[in-house]
Amino acid sequence: MYPKEIIEKDVKNSWLYYYIVAEMEISYRRLQALGFTTGILPILQKLYPDPEDLKLAIKRHSVFYNIEAVFGAPINGIVIAMEEQKAKGADIDDDTITGIKTGPMGPTAGIGDSIDWATLKPIIFGLAVTLSTNGSILGAFFLLLLPIIQIVVGRKLAAYAYRAGQASIREILQSSHIRMLITGASTLGLFMMGALSSIYVKLSTPLQFSFGEQNKPFVLQQVIDHIVLGILPLLAVFGIYWWLVNRNQNFTIIMLLIVAIFIIVALLRIF
Repeated sequence: MYPKEIIEKDVKNSWLYYYIVAEMEISYRRLQALGFTTGILPILQKLYPDPEDLKLAIKRHSVFYNIEAVFGAPINGIVIAMEEQKAKGADIDDDTITGIKTGPMGPTAGIGDSIDWATLKPIIFGLAVTLSTNGSILGAFFLLLLPIIQIVVGRKLAAYAYRAGQASIREILQSSHIRMLITGASTLGLFMMGALSSIYVKLSTPLQFSFGEQNKPFVLQQVIDHIVLGILPLLAVFGIYWWLVNRNQNFTIIMLLIVAIFIIVALLRIF
């Protein structure tokens, strides 16, 4: 049994399926992985007529995945091109395909969120609200402009990346560029995660001590800030990272542990 031919329409439809179900088929452990797998499943069924090969491909794409769907569309196209080459006998291992998917997740999601959700959405929704408040029915239809733009851009990006990947995947695999790309994207993703952690993780202690009636209270948080500013949030992030590496990656358990721990320390007025 041989793989069937993939055409650009298949690639565009695959991304569209993913776009529709990305936020519907979501879980704490894998986030958008099920949506991505659902979108690419018709492609995999064409490429892997053998049931065992199809099972391995589905398992390969069921790992953790999370990205901004529209500007992450090139990843869909590149992955489909790689799967096509793999199905035709190219020496492409699972780790390479997974690396291409997960390496650019952070930077691509940051770019997509900034352009798509932080720029286009407020502008379009603002215009729609203005029209609606003036009594125009066009305000309701104006809201459809956002998904229309997203669908057009996403389909074109996925198809473009597929064409580029199909033409150059063998040359890329034979060079060190792919490893450099994965390493660079992963490093940039780590920088972004560090920046986000510093912004969104807030932790301080209200502990203070008095030594005698005339002495100024000894405020522990001020002392910590003078030593290393932001050390408590950093330790919290490192603690969660340690748990992910050494214990388990069940995000439900981690979330419940964080809530339980901070309820206790809040009641004890430690943090």
